[in-house]
Amino acid sequence: MEHYDDVDSYLRNAQRWPEEIRALRPILVSAGLTEHIKWGKPCYSHDGANIAIIQEFSDNLALMFFKGILLDDRAGVLAEVGPNSHAARRMMFASVEDVQKNAETVTAYVGQAIAHEVEGTEVPPRQEEEMAPELGERLAEDDELAAAFDKLTPGRQRAYNLHVSGAKRSATRRQRVEKIAPRILEGKGLHDR
Repeated sequence: MEHYDDVDSYLRNAQRWPEEIRALRPILVSAGLTEHIKWGKPCYSHDGANIAIIQEFSDNLALMFFKGILLDDRAGVLAEVGPNSHAARRMMFASVEDVQKNAETVTAYVGQAIAHEVEGTEVPPRQEEEMAPELGERLAEDDELAAAFDKLTPGRQRAYNLHVSGAKRSATRRQRVEKIAPRILEGKGLHDR
């Protein structure tokens, strides 16, 4: 990942959507956000709370609202980020004209996002996901593994469950359970080193 000190240095190296980012920046800043680089991308916050981040993709520039699920999307422009993402929503732009055409919507949505942060609005909990049967069976038959699993953070538990349930065949799901069991016993998450 490239390291940039500020958004200006990021823009000097932007290859895909530099003009669109240049058009979006003043809208975000004038709406009351502070810009900085976080996770290698232009990120926008209010009083230290992350509100939105700019993401460059091959076919569009996205403005992802971290708690977009809370926004009243009257314009119908917010898209879910992916099947494993809960709160984030993104607006997508394919040209400077797209940015300009949606400037009022961006400003309104930033205003909503700031208001939710100031009010302390909580993101609604995600719906309960079914545990992969093979993982549930293994935890039911191994008290030590079950205790270690229960000590994991909800995010780590969910990552393991998604990893196991992502396999189509039961035999593959069982193999995945056996492979992750030692990591669970060590108290590590799926992607921890």
